[in-house]
Amino acid sequence: MTQLNRRTLAAGLACAPLAALLPHGAWAQKPIVLGFSQVGAESEWRTANTESIKSAAKEAGIELKFSDAQQKQENQIKAIRSFIAQRVDVIAFSPVVESGWEPVLREAKAAKIPVVLTDRAVNTKDPSLYVTFMGSDFVEEGRKAGRWLVEKMKDGKGDVNIVELQGTVGSAPAIDRKKGFEEIIKADPKFKIIRSQTGDFTRAKGKEVMEAFLKAEGKKINVLYAHNDDMAIGAIQAIEEAGMKPGKDITIISIDAVKGAFEAMMAGKLNVTVECSPLLGPQLMAAVKDIKAGKPVPKRIVTEEGIFPMETAAQEFPKRKY
Repeated sequence: MTQLNRRTLAAGLACAPLAALLPHGAWAQKPIVLGFSQVGAESEWRTANTESIKSAAKEAGIELKFSDAQQKQENQIKAIRSFIAQRVDVIAFSPVVESGWEPVLREAKAAKIPVVLTDRAVNTKDPSLYVTFMGSDFVEEGRKAGRWLVEKMKDGKGDVNIVELQGTVGSAPAIDRKKGFEEIIKADPKFKIIRSQTGDFTRAKGKEVMEAFLKAEGKKINVLYAHNDDMAIGAIQAIEEAGMKPGKDITIISIDAVKGAFEAMMAGKLNVTVECSPLLGPQLMAAVKDIKAGKPVPKRIVTEEGIFPMETAAQEFPKRKY
């Protein structure tokens, strides 16, 4: 090759875009890999939450490794350890219960993999073990339920006997929804919680526990406060089977605002539902991208939500996305 040809080739290489000199596809940026451990599929709410995360990941071009814990903490811990072993970019999970996460979160921190909590918080003395917690304010949801009841019953005489269907024992929403509700009703001694038991956030368990409440207390029950709509819908069946009218003989308050609750309200069987939006997918993907880019992310990201009494159900129902 002549000296002139060598110079021409060198100049051509210097001007050529780098992408042209690399093997096909090597120039494309690797997608962000997100490992996500979901609680399970215990309710309409959780199904909508999973769908939101999967579709938002696809839309954002994020590679999602998804694991369903079937409501068992040990399954979530295994999934998180698997994500660490796979060296994912970010780990996100919705914890089954609040406690018992420190060892696995320390492992993620040691591996320099940032962690995002979605929907539910964890109980830890070291907040540096996670980057952010995004989701609803469960205490405020309980307060909204309590405020609605106090307002509705303000002119009533005599005691108001309440039975409570709690969520999964030890879970953040169960602890906080109870706390917020009690904080409001304790101001007036006529409001009394006469029975309180877990219905595990499921329709079947909600029905079973309500049957037991009705056997024990019968017509003494004035109000049912359910920590989610699915348990309330199960309880409605139990109330009807006991020959009573849900929404009339027993005032029913629940949380989530899923379509099933709106249907029950339109049928006159549920009095009010407090919104808890499951559509966290887009927010989560935005946070994951910011974390990967090294941008600051708030420690707490709260979703904005409303409250829907029976009277608004028909008007709001067509707008519901879950």
